[in-house]
Amino acid sequence: MKTRILIHSVGIVLLMLCSSCMPTSNKTKDAVETWGQIDGTPVHLYTLTNSNGAKAIISDYGATLKSLLMPDKQGKMGDVVLGYDTLESYIKQHYCFGATIGRVANRIKDAKFTLDGKEYQLTQTENGNISHSNNDFDTHIWEASFIKEKGDEGLRLTYTSPDMTDGFPGTVMAQVTYILTANNALQIQFEATTDKPTLVNMTHHSYFNLTGDYTKIYDHLIRMKATHVLAIDDEIVPTGEIKPTKGTIDDLAQETKIGENIHKMDYHGYHYCYVFDKPAHQLEPVIFVTEPKSGRTLTVSTTQPGVQFYTSNAIPEGTKGKYGKIYGRHSAFCLETEDFPNAANIPSFPSTVLRPGQKYHETVIYQFGLMQ
Repeated sequence: MKTRILIHSVGIVLLMLCSSCMPTSNKTKDAVETWGQIDGTPVHLYTLTNSNGAKAIISDYGATLKSLLMPDKQGKMGDVVLGYDTLESYIKQHYCFGATIGRVANRIKDAKFTLDGKEYQLTQTENGNISHSNNDFDTHIWEASFIKEKGDEGLRLTYTSPDMTDGFPGTVMAQVTYILTANNALQIQFEATTDKPTLVNMTHHSYFNLTGDYTKIYDHLIRMKATHVLAIDDEIVPTGEIKPTKGTIDDLAQETKIGENIHKMDYHGYHYCYVFDKPAHQLEPVIFVTEPKSGRTLTVSTTQPGVQFYTSNAIPEGTKGKYGKIYGRHSAFCLETEDFPNAANIPSFPSTVLRPGQKYHETVIYQFGLMQ
């Protein structure tokens, strides 16, 4: 039987953040602000800043990345992720902007699975399936504390998901660590333990737009180290088949303008899990994005085996976002690095089972730069 690896070796000492990061309290008062409250509990915003002036603003509500400011080719800072100005908007209009997703990302067919001979019925949220675990992780307030790693600013957040939450067995202790590095990378580490066998597959759900002004993403160029995609049914749930992309409109192995094929896709745009061409659990750069107007680039490295590439197909036109900007379909793209969706029901997929005594540990790095 397949089991989770205790700790994935990524081969780069710099990235072993969580064993070496220490809490720190010598932060300026303006690095933390009260953003609002939920049922009497305060919700905060925490600001990480590097020596280049890049900023990551993170909320303890859903361990959510609210803003990420990166320079363009003129040196002007721009916010490269979608979101809202107010906490109330995140609660009322929930598109998972910048959220931490768990305990299991993406979809599970028929909202049920069998583990060790016992069937578990989960909360049904979408066409009889369950999506993003009914938003358990991203609709709760996490405990947060600042950390330092080799001089880089970081924030560690923890949340405990009780046994049988939305039908999932086991009390899961989850931890997410954000590090903003001196070279404009946002590193995110996901960790979890459990007291009973359960499923864990966490992801980060930012909607990226490298223009900084949230115009349509059609001119962004993207390339992936991925030559296969998971086949899906009419409800966007993987069937178990892994299909080659060569010669199809899904092919992103060569640099492709996002707008070239987006209007030819089912589901009004890209909404597929790509399978990386790399060893399991090895940290490698696998996604490369360029935006010519701003000159910004984004390189994504991860230990995870796949990515849900989603082009904000379901955001209604006229959605009011940050800074008074208006969002709509194709205003951004998500790069949700993850284990394969619906793996609990497909034995041929790598297991997402986590057992007591094991530790779930995955890494994703969003490295920003400029065109040469």
